[in-house]
Amino acid sequence: MKHRKYLLLLLVALFLAQPLCAQDGGGVAEAVRGDTASSGWVASLLHWYDANMNYLAVGALMTLESSFIPFPSEVVIPPAVYVACNPESAGGMQVWLVVLAGTVGALLGALINYLLSLWLGRPIVYAFARSRVGRMLQLSEEKVQRAEVYFNDHGVVSTLVGRFIPVIRQLISIPAGLSRMNLLSFSFFTTLGALAWNCILALLGWLAYKAADPTVIERYSSQLSIIIVVVFVAAVAFFVVRHIVKKKKKC
Repeated sequence: MKHRKYLLLLLVALFLAQPLCAQDGGGVAEAVRGDTASSGWVASLLHWYDANMNYLAVGALMTLESSFIPFPSEVVIPPAVYVACNPESAGGMQVWLVVLAGTVGALLGALINYLLSLWLGRPIVYAFARSRVGRMLQLSEEKVQRAEVYFNDHGVVSTLVGRFIPVIRQLISIPAGLSRMNLLSFSFFTTLGALAWNCILALLGWLAYKAADPTVIERYSSQLSIIIVVVFVAAVAFFVVRHIVKKKKKC
């Protein structure tokens, strides 16, 4: 579970690559565009999103993702945007509203962390991180310390930039609350960071939908699938190497 973010990136890469690798130009594109004969776990997932996902669900899930409860935004925004891109989708969602709902949810989750940290204080926050419940929620004293060091080193802008960094993204609100950062400034920077991150995730969902177009598959299948997988594998490798280097420096 320690490296779940790296595994999630790989899952997203596979999610994007699967429709491109389909030999018959079907797969996910057919699943979302009305071919009930298509199969596969990605198709099943998209059918579920199409039937059940809405703006409230997107906002609620992103609230969880942005709070101390571990939930990956990578499995919320891209599939929701993928479904929203389909004009025949049962949910009838629009991409920009998916991004808006996700951003509002991310802000709410960040405010939960901020206010709890502000009210409870450092001793209780760290005690909770060390507790059994905290460990179940993938918290630890080391992670909270890392977020606090990052916040102290980079100042209030860290609540914006930190939205792009694994682990820090969920926890940067804690040191902001502990330091009693101005609430308006915190909300402003957090909203900007969440909006930018959600736009990136939305772009992935949009690219996946476009890549699933049979005409695109026919022309650029192998090239696009290779490029997408290489980019995501490179991103995973970067984060893994950086983690290893930092661990060696501490030793």
